[in-house]
Amino acid sequence: MTSNSPKEARERIHSAHRILVTSHIRPDGDAVGSLLGLGLALLDAEKDVQMVLADGVPRALRYLKSSEKIRKKPNGNFDTIISVDCSGMDRIGEILDGYPKPDLNIDHHITNLNFAQINLVDIEAPSTAEMLASYIPQWDLSISQPAGEALLTGMITDTLGFRTSNMRPQTLNTAASLMKLGVNLPALYTKALHERSFEAVRYWGAGLNHIEMECQVVWTTLSDEDRKISNYPGKDDADLVNLLASIEEAHIAVIFIEQGDDTIKVSWRSKPGYDVSKVAAQFDGGGHKAASGASIEGALDEVKKRVIAATQVLTE
Repeated sequence: MTSNSPKEARERIHSAHRILVTSHIRPDGDAVGSLLGLGLALLDAEKDVQMVLADGVPRALRYLKSSEKIRKKPNGNFDTIISVDCSGMDRIGEILDGYPKPDLNIDHHITNLNFAQINLVDIEAPSTAEMLASYIPQWDLSISQPAGEALLTGMITDTLGFRTSNMRPQTLNTAASLMKLGVNLPALYTKALHERSFEAVRYWGAGLNHIEMECQVVWTTLSDEDRKISNYPGKDDADLVNLLASIEEAHIAVIFIEQGDDTIKVSWRSKPGYDVSKVAAQFDGGGHKAASGASIEGALDEVKKRVIAATQVLTE
């Protein structure tokens, strides 16, 4: 029997001794920020905590204090497993192979499968980090300045700097409460949304060179060769999809990234009125109405053809 009680989540956390906190593969700012914010709060409460991400911390987020504590594989047994910002078990990767399902699932994705014993899922929340910034004090845990920086980074990145259509007054109030802890919002904003490595900008150039648009859908591709030539270290799009989404004539932006294993990572972004999570679900993906993703097996051209056809149905 599952529960959605924050009180039960608090009791579970306080009775725990050895805790594993994890999130989804190819982690974004909300995944890393939520994991690190909660993990540091648990460490401050003198819990034995391991923070684990199958793909590690992206280079662009390693400025976060204590991010070096995040490992790629768990070690040993745990009496409590917590998943943050993750809609389903398959999104966690292989790190939970041999472990029981999570005890606690904290997330804001509309496609969340409520896969844990206790599921705190708020689809109205713009970010999981915002949820945790409220829950952590309710659970009699403290938010240190490093934890606050991690949580505010999660909020900034998932709202694109407080400008997504699901923004609410509570979000700004939560951000203000974190700033009162000494968190420097302007500095985090610059780090999270504006600074790019030289390699990332070269990678963007490759993607922009392939750009196409039809029926108010804009898309591009990033191949293994593009990544190699640019010397870009990740298997993501370096946030290029958000630049595509700013194109005035386009209602939906899509980006296709080769993963080097006959798998294509697809990311969608949309303007208000277009629910791209429905398209992502057709390809066993998920996410939000305005931002979703999926991993699809197949050749780049074949996957692109299928996905663009399904996406353009929304704009017809």
